[in-house]
Amino acid sequence: MNESHLTAPEFDETDLAILERVERDFDVSLETLAEDLDISKSTIHYRLNKLKEADVITGITADVDPLALGLEMVAITDVSVTHERGYSEAIGERLNELDGVEQVYYTMGDVDFVAISRVQSRDQLNDLIDRIVAIDGINETSSKFVMQEFDNDRTVAADLTDEARAAVLGEDG
Repeated sequence: MNESHLTAPEFDETDLAILERVERDFDVSLETLAEDLDISKSTIHYRLNKLKEADVITGITADVDPLALGLEMVAITDVSVTHERGYSEAIGERLNELDGVEQVYYTMGDVDFVAISRVQSRDQLNDLIDRIVAIDGINETSSKFVMQEFDNDRTVAADLTDEARAAVLGEDG
């Protein structure tokens, strides 16, 4: 499970601008960033390295369109479990390891976990649900099926609220 950073790195507007750009296009060149942000290429390189070392940038990836692989069925599954010592970590990891599961969230409220899954067919979904309920400690599931997806470009830096942006920059609100 992800742990919060105990000491958050210090950011400025330039760091956030760099993060926004690389989130939109991970393949953007140093030259283009330097030109767009009106700073030197070496400064961009230094700041990117600093953001990587601080685990702010955790990887460089390509976005694969799931529809191109026929993964058209999306299920949102609420999972209720038996509450025993360490259950959140153990069950969360087991859910996350299942092929077909894209995201797992440990939640507070009526359900314990929410799993987002993507498959090609009802048969694959039935098999996935069978594998979920077979995990020791899982008592019950309830799934919802997505009828239409909207733009799922996940960006962090570009989607900060004004209040969150001020907090990241260390400005008083």
